[in-house]
Amino acid sequence: MGATAPLQPRVKGVSDVSAQPTTEIQPADAGSLASFTTLRLGGAAGRLVTAASSDQIVQKVQEAQGWDEPVLILAGGSNVVVGDEGFPGTVVLVRSRGVRVLAEDAETVTVRVEAGEPWDDLVAATVANGWSGLECLSGIPGSTGATPIQNVGAYGQEVAETITGVQVYDRRENSLDRIAAADCGFAYRSSIFKYSDRWAVLSVDFRLARSPLSGPVRYAELARTLGVAPGGRVPLADARETVLRLRAGKGMVLDPTDPDTRSVGSFFTNPVLDQAAYELFLQRAEEFGEPPAWPGAGDVVKLSAAWLIDRAGFGKGYPGPNGAAISSKHTLALTNRSGTARTADLVALAREIRDGVHARFGVTLHPEPVLVNCAV
Repeated sequence: MGATAPLQPRVKGVSDVSAQPTTEIQPADAGSLASFTTLRLGGAAGRLVTAASSDQIVQKVQEAQGWDEPVLILAGGSNVVVGDEGFPGTVVLVRSRGVRVLAEDAETVTVRVEAGEPWDDLVAATVANGWSGLECLSGIPGSTGATPIQNVGAYGQEVAETITGVQVYDRRENSLDRIAAADCGFAYRSSIFKYSDRWAVLSVDFRLARSPLSGPVRYAELARTLGVAPGGRVPLADARETVLRLRAGKGMVLDPTDPDTRSVGSFFTNPVLDQAAYELFLQRAEEFGEPPAWPGAGDVVKLSAAWLIDRAGFGKGYPGPNGAAISSKHTLALTNRSGTARTADLVALAREIRDGVHARFGVTLHPEPVLVNCAV
């Protein structure tokens, strides 16, 4: 076990501002979960408790299970859509904090990060310390514990590339375990954790490179903005600053003054088609020229959900019912733009978009966030 990492002061303004601070002495109000999600949507919890450490996460989950209550584990609330009826059981707010070095050598450092550590605070600290591997994931709201669940990725990086293991509480076996990265089932925006309530993530281990330079810049837009060829490297701070600027321009960095950021980021995943489905899609999309597409392993092709949505007639700012709308900055973000919409309004807009894309192109879009007591 290593010593505490010499982390730099946290950067304010781009971390998880959605999570209201709570303590055991001043418990959170269970009357509405909207305050604990970036969408600012969601009904009441049956009971709301706060866990400030890994031990408390386990304790609170065990207590709720002992009472035979359903349990929802909620941290930053940046990738969850909670229904208007809320959640009938216990909601455990994860507020654990801490980063420590487990191992280090001349080339790498391995850190263990508590589940409730705000993600962008961690990214800022790794950049400040000259640890490469997370810099292109700057500005993503939410908590560190949520990143392996979604296999969070952006601008050419995914957390699966640097995660070495995830510490969990196995609710089925009532045991504490460490799941190695190879056993996490990481795939595009997915893992064994995503559609299962079996595991509660307690902390995550990352192995990062000791380098003043970013990893190879793979994302074309980022490379172009940085002025490097794809595969080039840039100073860590330059990569982070540029990613933050690009994300902010798309309404993807939380800003309480910007209604476009009342969202869960990208609402739909980019669809992946086999070759037969891709050929049929090309026939239906012929009038638009060659659509953006990326070949993948196993003879599959990934399409751009944003392109599909826009070409199906749902452009930026497209209005849904009661103030729900597509972001005015990014086609993939569905927003509670008015601040007065209901979850039902957002879901209705999502259904309209999904059905419209399928009718036009024969391609089905799937939601990226976790849906709690609601469905598209």
